[in-house]
Amino acid sequence: MNFVIQRVTSASVDVNENGEIKETGRIDLGFVVLIGISKGDNKDIADKLVHKLINLRIFQDQEGKTNLNIDAVNGKMLLVSQFTLYADCKHGNRPSFTDAGEPKEAEALYNYIVEKCKDALNHGEESRVATGVFGGDMTINLVNQGPFTIILDSDKL
Repeated sequence: MNFVIQRVTSASVDVNENGEIKETGRIDLGFVVLIGISKGDNKDIADKLVHKLINLRIFQDQEGKTNLNIDAVNGKMLLVSQFTLYADCKHGNRPSFTDAGEPKEAEALYNYIVEKCKDALNHGEESRVATGVFGGDMTINLVNQGPFTIILDSDKL
């Protein structure tokens, strides 16, 4: 499983559904998280990455040090599924996606991750977690702050 995390000041996602563009998520300060799910990923792996994501201290404190996690700054998350994170470009010029998770299982795991993030961030207030549409034709607009981008790879944690 891979999470590509971008610290943002704002972000939104639009989905093209049968030629109609619809905004499905919008956040201000927080993370855009591109979520790649591969074959063999499971809830235990998801729990490990979500825990790391929630506790990642990459927001600046009053002294300008990256010392605060997303909850400390009342940040939000925009979670977007992206199977292309498992593109294999070793042979030829056309990527292969055979390492990406099967759609049905990957969607269930993506939804699980969304719920875990909501459980961690929504403390009785309005939702701090927005999403794209699994398997959708999406356009993501974001302002990367820093820029600050981190890749969490479950094989390396």
